Amino acid sequence: MTSDRVIKLHNTKTRKKEVFAPIDTENVRMYVCGPTVYDRAHIGNARPVIVFDVLYRLLRDTYGTDHVTYVRNFTDVDDKINAKAAQTGRSIAEICDETTQWYLDDMRAVGALDPDEMPRATAYIPQMIAMIETLIKGGHAYAAEGHVLFSVESYEKYGALSGRSIDDMIAGARVEVAPYKRNPMDFVLWKPSSADLPGWESPWGRGRPGWHIECSAMSYELLGARFDIHGGGNDLMFPHHENEIAQSCCATGHAGDGEGFANVWMHNEMLQVEGKKMSKSLGNFFTVRDLLDSGVPGEVIRFVFLSTHYRKPMDWTAQKATEAQRVLRVWFNSTHGVTESPQAPASVVNALCSDLNTSLAISEMHQLQSRGQYGELKNAMGLLGFPAAEEVDWFVDGPAMASISNHLDEGGVLFSLLFKWQELRNNKNFAAADDLKAKIEAAGLKLSVGAAGPDAVPTDDFDPAKLEGLL
Repeated sequence: MTSDRVIKLHNTKTRKKEVFAPIDTENVRMYVCGPTVYDRAHIGNARPVIVFDVLYRLLRDTYGTDHVTYVRNFTDVDDKINAKAAQTGRSIAEICDETTQWYLDDMRAVGALDPDEMPRATAYIPQMIAMIETLIKGGHAYAAEGHVLFSVESYEKYGALSGRSIDDMIAGARVEVAPYKRNPMDFVLWKPSSADLPGWESPWGRGRPGWHIECSAMSYELLGARFDIHGGGNDLMFPHHENEIAQSCCATGHAGDGEGFANVWMHNEMLQVEGKKMSKSLGNFFTVRDLLDSGVPGEVIRFVFLSTHYRKPMDWTAQKATEAQRVLRVWFNSTHGVTESPQAPASVVNALCSDLNTSLAISEMHQLQSRGQYGELKNAMGLLGFPAAEEVDWFVDGPAMASISNHLDEGGVLFSLLFKWQELRNNKNFAAADDLKAKIEAAGLKLSVGAAGPDAVPTDDFDPAKLEGLL
């Protein structure tokens, strides 16, 4: 544990940045809402995964790998899945198994670690039924016509997370009007299933859970009645997270104080594509797999996402992807074959500890590269979830590597010189750049800059010894 490290996180619940104080430093616990598995994950789905993966890495680096528990669920019982099965003629189990694996493969491709626990909702139906029974006994839920509904009026703090009153929520939401509801805002905990739909026996007849109860039951089972952090996209704040809080606090005896469940709530902003909301009708809707298959590397996707603070809207553009790959090539060249420093650089850690400021962390990493602190840069890259240069196919097999790999000395002098030249050019220090270029070419190399970054092609007169002393 890094005992002197102070992490501050913006808590949606209190609307301010607070010092993070775990309930138990021996077991720091985080829950993040996962996908409903019926199709490929679109790029917007990847943002919370990448954001909370960085937080997971920071927590592990701070408290120790064995002292952090990260849970991210899979919703595998849902009407969208049922509709997909009916549309395709495939079984629900087959669809869920396939899309779950797709999701894992795609998130691993963008550098996300697997959480410690990845529960499937269907494995926790008994726990959901037990929680619903507790809510009914406490007067917080009621059965009606095969349904069980949560009584919103029974929880006076309902709306505190999103800052909305019940009247505002009724006016602004698409509320299902049903004769068995006592209040239009009451939400479903359990609903009946016909013979052609998935269902489980319960005290209220054969049926299936509502969406919201799933996360409450799984987090309670795996993390306890109270845990440290709950995360997700801000589109989930209402009604999903609001409903989670209500039912969880009421089920665990905190209906009056609202202090149960998660201490810190974190929400990432949404994603746009080329300045517009992602939409199939606009032709700018695509999945993570679409990007990967089109040749955009996972670490490039990750870099673009982390270049914007998680609480700001993020705009995906092709230009940003191109620039991200250029920067990563610089970093990979600088850190290739370099021994990683034993500790993460303080400047990068401090940025991450300030409400997960990944954009600032990346700026600090640029400084490490420009100062030649390549061991520290390599450590920082790992902390943010970027792979080592030696593991990246597009870099190892790329044009710059192919042309000069046979001529690298042990210290990577040529790599460092090549990108020192590029940095001088980027900073418009053209006189110094031209001077360095002339000295490098005097050693028998021909320098150029292509779409993939700087390149060096050796001539017959190449003499690596002439590069010594140029750094």
